[in-house]
Amino acid sequence: MIKRIALVVAACALAGNVLAAGNAEAGKANSVACGACHGADGNSLAPTFPKLAGQHESYLLKQLKDIKSGARSVPTMAGQLDAMSEQDLADIAAYYAAQAATPGVAKEELVELGESVFRAGIREKGVAACAACHSPTGAGNGPARFPALSGQHADYIAAQLRAFRNDERTNDGDTRIMRDVASRLSDKELDAVSSYASGLH
Repeated sequence: MIKRIALVVAACALAGNVLAAGNAEAGKANSVACGACHGADGNSLAPTFPKLAGQHESYLLKQLKDIKSGARSVPTMAGQLDAMSEQDLADIAAYYAAQAATPGVAKEELVELGESVFRAGIREKGVAACAACHSPTGAGNGPARFPALSGQHADYIAAQLRAFRNDERTNDGDTRIMRDVASRLSDKELDAVSSYASGLH
């Protein structure tokens, strides 16, 4: 599992170097409609819509491209990106990456279990530590296109983990890293680690 993660990180780092360069000012103008769900500065107030502020530009661009192509199904985004060029998407990603993310707060009763899963994984289940890819602070890994989780809505993180677990979200690539990890988590573990990651800052 560790070797596989290292290979994916290296491959994504190389791939990240060929993405279009975004212009944050142009992205601000192109993101006006996005603000209805994600907030004008990318700090969504609704826990069902992800915060985009402060997220890695390379990760945001990949997700936008995946949503537009259909590689990632997000029904609420249907048609939103159809008329946008790759440069438009790169500009939007650059804009949101440049914004400051608001912090999240973990539920106190979930911290102990959540911290254990995030920092150490679950050895007996073959679950790798979330910190290995998403960093000990939850800041993620931009070159590898692993998203920042700190400050993200816990409900949104949990929803994505469940989508990976149920094969409803499959854009983690042929390695199936997230689908593999999520499939081994109980609901309690999944909710706890989501809450803990949200509260990191």
